[in-house]
Amino acid sequence: MMVMKELVKMYIYKNRLIGTIPAEFGMLGNLERLDLHDNELFGPIPDELGNLSKLIYLDVSQNQLSSSIPESLFHVLGLVQLHLNENSLSSALPNKIGTQQQITIIDVSSNHLHGSLPDSFGQLQTLIFLNLSHNFLNDSIPDSFCKLTSLQSLDLSHNELSSTIPIYLARFQDLTNLNLSFNKMHGPIPEGGIFTNITFQSLMGNSGLCGDSRLGFPPCPSNYQSTNNSHIHKFWIIGGIIGVITLVGVGVTCVYMILQKWKKKKVAVSVGMVDMNNHRLLVSYHDIVRATNNFSESNLLGAGTFGKVYKGQLSDGTMVAIKVLNMQLEQAIRSFDIECNVLHMVRHRNLIRILNTCSNLDFKALILQYMPNGNLETHLLPEARQHLGFLKRLDIMLDVSLAMEYLHFGHCEVVIHCDLKPTNILLDDNMTAHVADFGIAKLLFGDENSVTANSLGTIGYMAPEYGTNGRASLKTDVFSYGVMLLEVFTGKKPTDSMFVGELNIRQWVNQAFPEGLIDVVDVRLLQDLPDPMDEFLMPIFELGLVCSSDIPDCRLTMRDVVVALNKVKKDFVCSTTYQDLNSK
Repeated sequence: MMVMKELVKMYIYKNRLIGTIPAEFGMLGNLERLDLHDNELFGPIPDELGNLSKLIYLDVSQNQLSSSIPESLFHVLGLVQLHLNENSLSSALPNKIGTQQQITIIDVSSNHLHGSLPDSFGQLQTLIFLNLSHNFLNDSIPDSFCKLTSLQSLDLSHNELSSTIPIYLARFQDLTNLNLSFNKMHGPIPEGGIFTNITFQSLMGNSGLCGDSRLGFPPCPSNYQSTNNSHIHKFWIIGGIIGVITLVGVGVTCVYMILQKWKKKKVAVSVGMVDMNNHRLLVSYHDIVRATNNFSESNLLGAGTFGKVYKGQLSDGTMVAIKVLNMQLEQAIRSFDIECNVLHMVRHRNLIRILNTCSNLDFKALILQYMPNGNLETHLLPEARQHLGFLKRLDIMLDVSLAMEYLHFGHCEVVIHCDLKPTNILLDDNMTAHVADFGIAKLLFGDENSVTANSLGTIGYMAPEYGTNGRASLKTDVFSYGVMLLEVFTGKKPTDSMFVGELNIRQWVNQAFPEGLIDVVDVRLLQDLPDPMDEFLMPIFELGLVCSSDIPDCRLTMRDVVVALNKVKKDFVCSTTYQDLNSK
């Protein structure tokens, strides 16, 4: 680290770095920017990062970091942006968060944080973007939030907040994005400001709210109204008294503070605008019509049971995939609700991300990440333009296993996908795999081992017990994964015409295992495999056979699958590197 002591910026994001964040990073005294997002880092955030006195930007999001948020981070008084989202951080938010008086962006969403919101938030008067969603935060929104008048985006959704909606939020002139959905909030919905055009999606999941018939909420009881008016009256009396005292007693100081705040806010907006673009407001039906060129067939990416998926370009130039539901099918509407709930709840680098929704009585659509390389099935076809080598197929299936491990074990809710297959594996511009289409997904609660599913999966990938009694479990996903693993490395679909009668893809591979695997492996892979090739084929096909066993208890867990595939990849990379060195 001594040779790096003059380092100012460190960007090591979107790799597959595994391990802990070195405490030695705290010795990089001149470091201003540290970006480690989208890796596979685990363990705690080192206390030593609090020694980076010049740090203005820290991003460790989309990793597997755990433990609490260290208080030492808030000793870094010049921090402008802090991104800790999509990890497994726990405990409460540190009260010292209020020391960051230059900060403009805080994102700690999708963690396991609990406890109440610290009053010290009110000291962050340069804050323009705050995302605390998808945690377990409880109690009320502190009165100190009334001082956050620079806020442009506030997301408190998917927590356990139980207060009324603060009236002062309606007076935040810069606030254009507010999401309070899926909490335990109650009482009247304020009027004016951000609430003039707020959507149902921003408030849904709070059964105790009342007062906005436009959104379908019931009218408030008279006692709520009177309490509300009394609260407003008291607020303005107290506010007026404080205002007079302040103007008379500390007028000069106020002028100075306003000038300072104006200067900071100017800097804050210029720093934060890039991140704000990733948190757009709800998209309207007309936006979708324009983005898809009126649902042009030339923009059609695919069609399924519940609707169609179009490629679209939003007004800011962003390419997206727009999943339009068939409103004639009741099951499609249920699929929309399921997929919305699951994709809002879970976040992982190998899961498709929902960017937005468009929903009214006559139209429902999901706006998703656009995946320029399509789905996995198209790359396995004999006529595929791009050949997927052995290592790339291994990487894709490792991506899928990591996503499924997260759904099964890495989140507070256990999610069963129920329809895992190559068409639901989408590939981004780096050929990284993202699991998609949660339209028939199920949740397991408490001591449940399986759930009844009204919608079955896809023939060929569906576990025997799922097709027989409609019971879905973690092991039904493992079965689908096992079949897909066999398909990826044989190049044969489980519904191929060669599989007739009692013969299926699993039996075909099993008959060849272990001596005849060269007869079932996709011939396009033979040129990629070093000698002896059985050393790499055997563990892959054995894994596929075990996972696709007819007996659920004989199948592995997705945790076991991740460990097994990581070992195969490590051995393959080491072997090919060794052979390359020897050939030179």
